[in-house]
Amino acid sequence: MSRFFIALLPPKDIQDYANQIKQYFADNYASRGAQKSPPHITLQPPFEWADANVSLLEVSLKEFVSEQKSVPITLSGFAAFPPRVIYIDVVRTQELFTLQADLMAYVENKLGIIDKVAQTRPFAPHMTVAFRDLTKQNFKAAWPEFEKRQLYFDFTADKLTLLLHDGKRWNLKSEFSFFSAG
Repeated sequence: MSRFFIALLPPKDIQDYANQIKQYFADNYASRGAQKSPPHITLQPPFEWADANVSLLEVSLKEFVSEQKSVPITLSGFAAFPPRVIYIDVVRTQELFTLQADLMAYVENKLGIIDKVAQTRPFAPHMTVAFRDLTKQNFKAAWPEFEKRQLYFDFTADKLTLLLHDGKRWNLKSEFSFFSAG
């Protein structure tokens, strides 16, 4: 069994910017957890999947995206899940919520992948830059610095990304372009 999750990744320039912020948290606030994955918006939280069936997972995701349109994404400022997590805020749009709900329903019905926790709380799209390894004390120090900081990016999410955990960090396993992606 391996661990996977499904996400939207921003274009490289936005990933580079987010990675600089993650590095800043590592250097200044001893929070390195966010560096264990590329900058992303989680759509389907981590789940276990049999290595022998990865092709089924990939074929199913390819089938799912064949019916999906690209989704406009806006990143605006910073927000937090106190007292530990700081993230780049993702503007909540109907398109993004629909994509996430459709994906979760699809993987549950087609593949039996169910995230009990995600079913009990509303989808909160975000791009983590300081993870749960941020101490409460460091959160209190860092949050005032980021609370009012300006940040604004627009991009079109035109593919779904499947990430695989190698025991230390999350790596890109495969990408699936939406049918309306050029």
